[in-house]
Amino acid sequence: MSLEIWADAKGGISKDIGAHNFKAWVEPLTFASLEGDTLRLSSPTDFIGKWVMQNFSEVILRHVGAAGQPVSRLICAAAPAPAAAPRAQVRSESALDKRFTFDSFVVGKSNELAHAAARRVATGDSVSFNPLFLHGGVGLGKTHLMQAIAWELAENQPEIRVMFLSAEQFMYRFVQALREKNTMDFKHLFRTVDVLLVDDVQFIAGKESTQEEFFHTFNALVDQGKQVVISADRSPAQISDLEERITSRLQSGLVVDLHPADYELRLGVLQHRVEMFMDRHPDFRIADGVLEFLAGRISTSIRVLEGAVTRLFAYADLIKREVTLEQAQDVLADLLRASERKLTIDEIMKKTCEHYNLRMSDMTSARRSRSVARPRQMAMYLSKKLTPRSYPEIGRKFGGKDHTTVLYAVRKIEELIAAEPQIAEDAELLQRKLES
Repeated sequence: MSLEIWADAKGGISKDIGAHNFKAWVEPLTFASLEGDTLRLSSPTDFIGKWVMQNFSEVILRHVGAAGQPVSRLICAAAPAPAAAPRAQVRSESALDKRFTFDSFVVGKSNELAHAAARRVATGDSVSFNPLFLHGGVGLGKTHLMQAIAWELAENQPEIRVMFLSAEQFMYRFVQALREKNTMDFKHLFRTVDVLLVDDVQFIAGKESTQEEFFHTFNALVDQGKQVVISADRSPAQISDLEERITSRLQSGLVVDLHPADYELRLGVLQHRVEMFMDRHPDFRIADGVLEFLAGRISTSIRVLEGAVTRLFAYADLIKREVTLEQAQDVLADLLRASERKLTIDEIMKKTCEHYNLRMSDMTSARRSRSVARPRQMAMYLSKKLTPRSYPEIGRKFGGKDHTTVLYAVRKIEELIAAEPQIAEDAELLQRKLES
């Protein structure tokens, strides 16, 4: 078969399928070989090749035969791509932060499951969960873990194609492809990666066209056995205006909640950052008790905590002497004031009601059934533990209860925490939610 026959055939194909389809699908094809009655064409991508075979195979074979070369079978596939440089395999709409590696991620009780799952994905091997969905508040390490996966894969398995971007960037790329009538390149870009990491997926909620394309991209990758990692500021079920089918798919894998960091993890993060800084600045000194003070006072997020210690580093570089507790309080006065938000009993009651699926009126009622009394006791216990309010003050907030009732509730919950794992878990979870 000569190139002239393929050129003649394309004229008839264009008339049959239309100029638009011809330009998008057939024009990019090139003659590869003829083996018996099998015609092989090369396509720019596997995606285009599969589409052509599914939709235009018969018309191509017919017109090639009419041009003088009878054939009965078409194979259309992409030619093998040349090996790429290792680092080029990780694509990102924004530069990956070199600080966000597994080595720099401090593991604690609140994030150990998320860390373990991310580590498992970063091996590049097949995993039993897909997608991996990480969710939690701002500054808890979701983006850090996702970028750590990308860095790890780039370092150890450069042949794996990885794409990391935010959901907002996914939407902008899709809108641009629609505007430029170039959606096929968009589909090919996102459906031919081995690992797709999408940050802040809550951004596409309510954006119908973007959700539609995201859904099909997600399905295409999962169906091919490719790994998807998603992050959001809340669980799939809690993202309003997200299509039910997307919510269902996101929940089909492993959903991991990154809890607010506890004191030990916050202190560990500070110590790690100080050690890293001292490797570069061996003369840096910080007085005993400063890190413990900061870990106890700044509990909003790891990001704020790291910002605080970075400011101390800059201050130490200027004064060239040990940073004392008094100096730290002065330099970080604004951050410390911002972290002094006082938790109220009303907030504790509300969060407890949400946890146990009760009404606020149950907190102040005289009902004594265990389904109401136990949550009420839990709320009293947390009110005493997390606020400076006295027993009589707490009693008044709970419908005028006597202070002895509050005292009994606190002691009862303390006993149950020691004896019943479920009560201990409830108390810990509620405290984490309230402190976040």
